[in-house]
Amino acid sequence: MSAPAELRELLLSKIADVPDYPQAGVVFKDITPLLADPDAFGQLTDALAGVCAEFGATKIVALEARGFILAAPVAVKAGVGFVPVRKAGKLPGATLGQSYALEYGHATIEIHADALAPGDRVLVIDDVLATGGTAEASLTLIRRSGAEVAGVAVLLELGFLDGREKLAAGLDGAPLEALITV
Repeated sequence: MSAPAELRELLLSKIADVPDYPQAGVVFKDITPLLADPDAFGQLTDALAGVCAEFGATKIVALEARGFILAAPVAVKAGVGFVPVRKAGKLPGATLGQSYALEYGHATIEIHADALAPGDRVLVIDDVLATGGTAEASLTLIRRSGAEVAGVAVLLELGFLDGREKLAAGLDGAPLEALITV
């Protein structure tokens, strides 16, 4: 599933390719021009709020840091709670953490221990689905908290990195919505 053609073209026109960033051979997808355009950002927010309603989400979990930018207005528009997933050590108080593998090493993400509860249906929102490691770790955190995964929604899926396949087991039948796949 993807965005309607008109919305897809608008969003794509506002995403800049930055070659060789953060290292040679990588083409970084910069969404800051999209965020600077109130019409495009508004249409993106509306589309993601529609996904939230379609999936029956009662809370949104967003991945640090660009996921926060996209998800916060979606949560307000959809009338659901917003829960930030942070890098380890960034949240005060009791947290739940989940480690995951990176290309070279490991990382850990955390949520507040009391942020989610049984009965919550949680939609994960992020800007880009690449290899799927952080999204997969967030699904584990959601389930460890006792909540249910409603699905994952991303602005952009980098299909050539096979993140969707990596997430399949963690989704356990929950939907994955990418508005744009390249």
